Amino acid sequence: MQRNTYVSAAAAVVLALGGPVAAAATASAVTPTALTAATAARVDVTAEAAAAAALKAYPGVIESLDRDGAVWHVDVVSKDGTHSELEVDAASGSVTKENQDDDQQADEYAALLAAKVTAEQAMKTAVAAHPGKVWSVEWDDGDNGRAAVWNVEVKTTDGKTQNLHVDTATAEVVHSETDDNDDDGNN
Repeated sequence: MQRNTYVSAAAAVVLALGGPVAAAATASAVTPTALTAATAARVDVTAEAAAAAALKAYPGVIESLDRDGAVWHVDVVSKDGTHSELEVDAASGSVTKENQDDDQQADEYAALLAAKVTAEQAMKTAVAAHPGKVWSVEWDDGDNGRAAVWNVEVKTTDGKTQNLHVDTATAEVVHSETDDNDDDGNN
């Protein structure tokens, strides 16, 4: 405690006498501690948090969400049928709009807008069935006579990728398969 007081007092004297150059030197001397605290405070934004951030910035219904490196790509359809392509920073959770359709196409998105089960609910169902982290969720409108489903990809706690189809009316998993990328140590 006393050491911190001395360091703080010394830094104040150096700043008062040395100006900006001393401030930069003092900051660089403190940086390792500051970086450690900043790194410890930084938490990777989950799919669920990315979805919440996107919907807060652009209200509507999520059509798809997927992780690509340091960003989440999120497609949101508003109640009037306007489609927006967003990016959510995976470190900070900040949302930026990449593209937005100028025409409203509510009829094209009618099934998505009317679905009883949202992307957020489908993610919860998938993680409940296979614990891990959601990596993507995508609306599949069920063309070719199939029923509409949410396609959810989960990186499970055992290191595998689980691909699930979640029913858009009941939130039940209707199909699940494991994509085992293990190569048994062979390169």
